[in-house]
Amino acid sequence: MTRADLSLGSLSARDHAFYGLVWAGTTLSARVDRALTRAHDLPLSWFEVMLWLNGQTGPVAASDLGAKTLLSRTQVSRVVDALQARGLVARTPSPHDARSVGVALTPAGRAAFAEADATRRAALAEAFDERLDDADIAALRTAWAKLKARP
Repeated sequence: MTRADLSLGSLSARDHAFYGLVWAGTTLSARVDRALTRAHDLPLSWFEVMLWLNGQTGPVAASDLGAKTLLSRTQVSRVVDALQARGLVARTPSPHDARSVGVALTPAGRAAFAEADATRRAALAEAFDERLDDADIAALRTAWAKLKARP
């Protein structure tokens, strides 16, 4: 059976831009997820939590992680459980709220993140870095800043 040449039809430029963003996000995320899982047994959702933790100097509330990631509160909790079981994060009681805990990368977690981040960069090199020049990157940053701005 031959493949049909499918078309989105007569969508507006804005619709094409939206579906282009969806395609790019889905495609690049899947590429990175496969590379991280294959090389480190580390799904992209775990990497995303580690990414946010790596940028912090101290423990972070799980609710703050949920607000920054694309994960629900339950998903963040499961990811943190899995990362803790592997010795990559540690939970510590909050000094301000006895009901809360903070989450931080362990030294092993920082090392694992650095290795995984190198894998992420390699996975994106051909599909992203080699195809987009500095002007393209600047345009994307501008567009994303506008899309993320609160009205």
